[in-house]
Amino acid sequence: MEELSEASGVSVRAIGDMERGRSLVPQRRTVVALAEGLGLTDDEREALLSTARSARPTRAVAAAGTAVPPRTVGDFTGREPQLALLRAAAERAPGEGGASVWVVSGPPGCGKTTLALKAAAELAERFPDGCFMVDLHGVDGPVDSGEALLKLLKALGVSDRRLAQEDQQGRAGLLRALLGDRRCLVVLDNARDEGQVRTLLPAGGRSLVLITSRRPLTGLEDVGRLPLSEMGRAEAVGLLRRILGEDRADAEAAAVARVAELCGRLPLALRVAANWLTVRSGWTVDHLVRRLADEERRLGALAAGDVRVEAAFELSYRQLTGAAARMLRLLSLVPGPDMTAAYGAALTATDVVDAEDVMEELVEAGLLQATFTGRYQLHDLIRLYGRGRLSHEDEPAEREAADDRLRAWLLDTAVVAGRWYQPDHGAPPPSWDGPVPPGSAAEARDWLQSEAPSWLAALRAAAHRGEHVRVVETAHAMEWFCDLWVHWGHWPEVFRLAADAAAAIDDPSMRAFHLNCHSWALNTCEQRHREAVERAEEALEHARRAQDVHQQVSALVHAASGYRQLGDARRTADRALSAAELAETTGHYEAWPQAVRLYGSALRLLGRAEEALAQHRRVLAFLDAPGCPVTGHVADIFRAHTSQALGAACVSLGRWREAVAHLRSAQARSRRIGVAHREAEQLLLLGEALVELGEVEEARHVLGQALALGDAADDNELRAARKLLDTLPVATPSGGSAAAPVQGDVDGVEGLDEGGAGGVRVAQLVQHHEAVDGPVVAQGDHPYPGRAELRRVRLALVADHVGLAGDDQGGREPGELFQGGPQR
Repeated sequence: MEELSEASGVSVRAIGDMERGRSLVPQRRTVVALAEGLGLTDDEREALLSTARSARPTRAVAAAGTAVPPRTVGDFTGREPQLALLRAAAERAPGEGGASVWVVSGPPGCGKTTLALKAAAELAERFPDGCFMVDLHGVDGPVDSGEALLKLLKALGVSDRRLAQEDQQGRAGLLRALLGDRRCLVVLDNARDEGQVRTLLPAGGRSLVLITSRRPLTGLEDVGRLPLSEMGRAEAVGLLRRILGEDRADAEAAAVARVAELCGRLPLALRVAANWLTVRSGWTVDHLVRRLADEERRLGALAAGDVRVEAAFELSYRQLTGAAARMLRLLSLVPGPDMTAAYGAALTATDVVDAEDVMEELVEAGLLQATFTGRYQLHDLIRLYGRGRLSHEDEPAEREAADDRLRAWLLDTAVVAGRWYQPDHGAPPPSWDGPVPPGSAAEARDWLQSEAPSWLAALRAAAHRGEHVRVVETAHAMEWFCDLWVHWGHWPEVFRLAADAAAAIDDPSMRAFHLNCHSWALNTCEQRHREAVERAEEALEHARRAQDVHQQVSALVHAASGYRQLGDARRTADRALSAAELAETTGHYEAWPQAVRLYGSALRLLGRAEEALAQHRRVLAFLDAPGCPVTGHVADIFRAHTSQALGAACVSLGRWREAVAHLRSAQARSRRIGVAHREAEQLLLLGEALVELGEVEEARHVLGQALALGDAADDNELRAARKLLDTLPVATPSGGSAAAPVQGDVDGVEGLDEGGAGGVRVAQLVQHHEAVDGPVVAQGDHPYPGRAELRRVRLALVADHVGLAGDDQGGREPGELFQGGPQR
């Protein structure tokens, strides 16, 4: 022992401790010295080092430059689907069934590293040969891949002597062999690009490698991909509650939820905001809400100590090319929640392909998200960052020019798209050179609906800037498209802005036109029927001032429609007949079909259903006549409306088979046109007629079709369809029926108010129908009892419509909540 001590330089006591088992894990330099003292060959020396190394747990290596994971975040919240995916990957790692490398990518601050560390801590026991982490510093001085390779090999216990014998390629092969043979978990955090990590990846085997990067690293092959974005609402609030404490958070629950939204539900921003509140214990959460509500100061407020949300964005921004940096700044001007490459083209005055290439660079940098629908999204906080850079780096004139280009493109395209549905326009003219010309009516509709948040914002901006002609032109193009998208929720605003713009340029004809459209929107979209009548009467005054006969006819039609919804059948008949006579006298037939149809509907409500049928047949004969001035999409709408009116008149007369034929025709036309709200009305009426014919199963199918329209239909129609469906007997296996009503629930259908004033309106409506249509009695032969009760239920449904919409309405029968598109 003394001789070995003298030859190696290791003390006799140290050698004795190893011999007696007191020192189980000697330092590497001690083992090397003993090997030299013993005069071992290279192979014997490596064997001794390997034996000594095996006694030391790999994950406990803590020397400088090794790869030991830091501590995880104790208040980790949410991300359960993502963790479940990584757990499944860990289970598959020993076999051949899945990728052994996963890329966790996403924008700055979305919690990529935190997720990887949480997974590593949770999965550590499944990887007995160690868990390792290397911070590659991809955005702030990237670590050379060779240096990272050395760190991992040393952490895995490879000797300096062996490392010195291998070049870069040999070391990469050695790492692949070790990770393939052992069962390790490796986290490669904050990778800059594919080249930085490619030599660090196993070819397969038993280990699992998690890479985090702001870039998706699309150049890597045979890897799993886990994109991260902002947290869900519940997760974001849950993280704030964990940091703040449940009592404090729950005391200001609404303010906490608002903080989560103002932080864009980005984990880094949420953590900074919560840390502010824990340090400033005297602050209320609402106080922080007020600080964050100022968009110009929000990013500056999201800083705690040396942690700044803005700094996380800055690191990625510095790596962009000049074109990509400019694109990010300009995209901050987009007013909608998402965009296509055409937005980038409009902002930068380039073509779509070039813009898409630059936007893809932003995607690769983690600053722009690409959705599965082919659209792009800019996180709210990144948008604010881009807007700040725009203010600092670009001249005001350049910002203004880009904003003007975007607004002009949005509104010009909206005009071209809307005109697909106007009789005198259709396809864009050859001279139109927009970046994405809608090639069909269907494409036009898709564009108008998908880009609605942006073109509406552009319309508001144009109105604010006094661009009155552009506002009037844009709204005018929506004349017939609006009837295809009744439930959008913004038509009253669109046509109010246009009416105000027409007033500003003192154009009485255009003012009458847009007041008529505004009347339609109030009447049809918001059930503000008295205001709708007022706007129509105002339109009539301006139309007379402009000597515009067509707008006079339209104003009378809209007034009639408003009175129709108010249940005033006599005023409806008066206004509709005046409109029809004026149209016939002057030869302005564009709105004549709607005027005559409304007149017929009023006659039916006045108990003159046979006369109503005659009026509706006049309309269809007019539309079918050679040389009819009403053609195309508008004629299709009128035919669908009139067929529905014929069906309703036949229902009033108890001519059920004729009613079914007319209503099926109306429903088929509405479906072909794409007017879902009218289809729901027609299906409801059709279901009632089928019930009267005793065709219960077909009625059940038809009412189910109405419910399947969901949000595209009016809530009142859905309620009525569900109520009627519940009165039908349940089908039995033998083909008979039972008296028990069908039960069930459809989102947005249940919850109908059964009490209060509704009961009074039911009685009033039953009295009205008994006065007009005769006593409410059961008719015909019925396969099940209770048909008289069913008739009363149908009348009660009408009263429910009235009660839901307000006490100033009445007289409507099921399926007549809307009276067609705007008659301009």
